[in-house]
Amino acid sequence: MLSQLDLSQNDLTGSFPLLRNLTKLTVLDLSHNHFSGTLKPNNSLFELHHLRYLNLEVNNFSSSLPSEFGYLNNLQVFSLSSSGFFGQVPPTISNLTELKLLYLDQNKLTGSFPLVQNITNLSVLNLYDNDFSGTIPSSLLTLPFLFYLDLRKNHFTSSMEVPNSLTSSRLEYMYLGHNNFEGNIIEPVSKLTNLTHLDLSFLNTSYPIDLRLFSSLKSLVHLDLSGNNISPASLSSDSYIPSNMAMLFLKHCGLKEFPNIFKTLKKMEAIDVSNNRINGKIPEWLWSLPLLHLVNILNNSFDGFEGSTEVLVNSSVRILLLESNNFEGALPSLPHSINAFSAGHNNFTGEIPLSICTRTSLGVLDLNYNNLIGPVPQCLSNVTFVNLRKNNLEGTIPETFIVGSSIRTLDVGYNRLTGKLPRSLLNCSSLEFLSVDNNRIKDTFPFWLKALPKLQVLTLSSNKFYGPISPPHQGPLGFPELRILEISDNKFTGSLSSRYFENWKASSAMMNEYVGLYMVYEKNPYGVVVYTFLDRIDLKYKGLNMEQARVLTSYSAIDFSRNLLEGNIPESIGLLKALIALNLSNNAFTGHIPQSLANLKELQSLDMSRNQLSGTIPNGLKQLSFLAYISVSHNQLKGEIPQGTQITGQLKSSFEGNVGLCGLPLEERCFDNSASPTQHHKQDEEEEEEEQVLHWKAVAMGYGPGLLVGFAIAYVIASYKPEWLTKIIGPNKRRN
Repeated sequence: MLSQLDLSQNDLTGSFPLLRNLTKLTVLDLSHNHFSGTLKPNNSLFELHHLRYLNLEVNNFSSSLPSEFGYLNNLQVFSLSSSGFFGQVPPTISNLTELKLLYLDQNKLTGSFPLVQNITNLSVLNLYDNDFSGTIPSSLLTLPFLFYLDLRKNHFTSSMEVPNSLTSSRLEYMYLGHNNFEGNIIEPVSKLTNLTHLDLSFLNTSYPIDLRLFSSLKSLVHLDLSGNNISPASLSSDSYIPSNMAMLFLKHCGLKEFPNIFKTLKKMEAIDVSNNRINGKIPEWLWSLPLLHLVNILNNSFDGFEGSTEVLVNSSVRILLLESNNFEGALPSLPHSINAFSAGHNNFTGEIPLSICTRTSLGVLDLNYNNLIGPVPQCLSNVTFVNLRKNNLEGTIPETFIVGSSIRTLDVGYNRLTGKLPRSLLNCSSLEFLSVDNNRIKDTFPFWLKALPKLQVLTLSSNKFYGPISPPHQGPLGFPELRILEISDNKFTGSLSSRYFENWKASSAMMNEYVGLYMVYEKNPYGVVVYTFLDRIDLKYKGLNMEQARVLTSYSAIDFSRNLLEGNIPESIGLLKALIALNLSNNAFTGHIPQSLANLKELQSLDMSRNQLSGTIPNGLKQLSFLAYISVSHNQLKGEIPQGTQITGQLKSSFEGNVGLCGLPLEERCFDNSASPTQHHKQDEEEEEEEQVLHWKAVAMGYGPGLLVGFAIAYVIASYKPEWLTKIIGPNKRRN
């Protein structure tokens, strides 16, 4: 009889499967799928009374928690993380007396604290990112085996009582950040002397936190007080903070000086004082801390380093984040052990030092928005993430990318680079993001880049590219993973073949969400710090609130504007269902506006102005509910402008320059010919249009989902052994 069933990570869909005949199951893992719908009380799941391990995390249920979960009283591991459950946790959860690990995080659960106090075997409880409120019961801390507790991002208000008798509590990991505790939460927590990891970030306390209150926590290695008001006196070097401290995070604390407290913490491995108001120079003593691996000081007002530019060379630092400060002068010589160096949005000058080529562990080099000059280094082939955007670099892009190159992102936009695109880029099979816009590169369209299987972003705008952009065989362009193609303001010529936009599989997938962060900071229970460097691109399409850098995820955008393109716009454009922005303006396109544009349900910006387009504006465009901007001005269009909210709300200038157009928002009224035979002709045209749109929908549905571009560097303190270039998520939920 089957006892273990693992169907995780299989993209399974539909409602919860029927399991009635599998009554002997002890292990059931359906995590990381797309199951949806409601879990009803009569579901066959609740007949599996032998279950010891149940994992439904990362699904799309839309359901309350049935009280029948309480029937599964042999459960030892129970995870519903990020699975779409809402409402209150039923009191029957207290029947699960054998439970050891309980994960209810990242749902929409509400009400008071779940009744888990008599689940005496519980060792891990994760309620992170829900809507629980009220008091944290002090009896929770009497659970004899509880060592991990995560209550972050809820609405708990009342502080908990910790009796003196509980100083022997086994609790080691305690995360209380992003709540609204009333009263003093620090004093009771300071009694939990076995704590090793403590998160009290963003508590909105009305009083300054004194770090000396943590002096009793002798085992503490990880403390996060970000987003709080810190007592300045407690940041001095004599604050008696536990000497074992390895990670101290003080982001968003309003600090004006670099804390001297770090000077005495010789076991410090990770320091984060980002997003404060610290000015002046980074103290020289910082680099002598023997175990220091991560320094994050971004978004402050630092202007330099104490000592010479060689002060960092012998440091043990592996991740150094200096972005968005006021640094001036030459770049510092980097530590030999460096993995990631981010120094964008400063005022560094001079050339990129040749010593960078001897830092063989370097995986991230981000120097965007500085005043650097000289050539692009020849040694970037094995740097995974390279961003040199908005400097004054000159010369050519090096022809030194070797076979097996690990580079995934190369952004050299807004420099003074010349020559051609290096053909050695063909060796970069992992390349996902290539941006060379706003340079002086003179070359033909790089059809040869279609050999790169992962390329998602290609921006060539504002250079001296020339020639046709359609392949010689007049078939599809042939970049299946491409999401963003920007070639505006060049000298490209010719027409687009009717199949030009076929086989863009990534852009044809339905759009998922996109995130507005450039560098994502995360933590997990065992002291993991994750800084995820995500590719970003400036999308400057009218009607989009995306003029700031945004993370590339699963949207798609095309900009062919300001070239010499001609001929018809292919109907195959309607296949690109993830398209949010399309700019074909300032060319010589002729023919009709494609009816298939009505299939682009995510479209937010459409610019076809200043071409030679004729015919009418497709009526289906009025159904595009996200369309914030449209311009078809200065063409040869005629007839009535479709009267939908997204259309009539546009400026008149979006339609001007078309002698035959009428209707709002133009002042020209259309002649009322409701009684004329042409009415029937118009209806026939609309029916034909609808049929064609449906045809394109049917073709487009066959494509699969695209990929997220990203690069993660993790700093891990687990048994005090740092591991690099890895990402660990959560304590072990897997069965033995």
